[in-house]
Amino acid sequence: ILLGSCLHPAAAFPKGCYPSEEEGLKTFRCSNAQLTEVPRDIPNDTNKLYLDFNQIPFLPRDAFRDLPLLLELDLSHNAIARIETGAFQGLAEHLHSLDLSSNRLVSVSKDAFSNLKAKVNLSHNPWLCDCRLQELIRAVELVAESSGGIVCDSSAQEEHVGKAFLQVIADTDLCNVYKKTTDIAMLVTMFGWFAMVISYLVYYVRQNQEDARRHLEYLKSLPSKQRRSEESSTISTVV
Repeated sequence: ILLGSCLHPAAAFPKGCYPSEEEGLKTFRCSNAQLTEVPRDIPNDTNKLYLDFNQIPFLPRDAFRDLPLLLELDLSHNAIARIETGAFQGLAEHLHSLDLSSNRLVSVSKDAFSNLKAKVNLSHNPWLCDCRLQELIRAVELVAESSGGIVCDSSAQEEHVGKAFLQVIADTDLCNVYKKTTDIAMLVTMFGWFAMVISYLVYYVRQNQEDARRHLEYLKSLPSKQRRSEESSTISTVV
């Protein structure tokens, strides 16, 4: 009976996943298990969860909602390109280590890590270095030795590509650059509309002047009596 009760929960685990106990902490390992999503039915008393070396593409909202005692979460070496806001909801109380290194993260909102106190490893991802990444880096606590691995894979400023992100933001405030660029774009747009309005007014005035000139030439070509009548009519119309 005891053996059956022990084996029954294990039967629900994905292939390659198994529970264990390490240093007195309840651990659930799914390393290199060819997973394409965060598995369900993880024991809710798990303290350490290893999902590294899989093919998980994204983290949905409430992905770890039922793991209130989780202390360490390893998601390194996956294919994670998107993290929904609320993916780590419920982990803020206990989680102290989150490894997202060696994934496919390009841009992530800081809101996805809202209220997390864990030290985060974001190294070795193809980051787009912009204001959004700057806000994210300032919102989380990085694992100290991982900061040099956050490198600009792409950037609006070509000179930043290939540089460590912390080096870039030490010299440049990317959020101020973005704000200035936005302000300049708005000014250019407003100037463009203003120029179009002025151009139309100039065209309209010149067209009216040309029409008036042609009409006067026409009046001059008429016999004097008819011309006076036409001139009177034109003056009345103008008034």
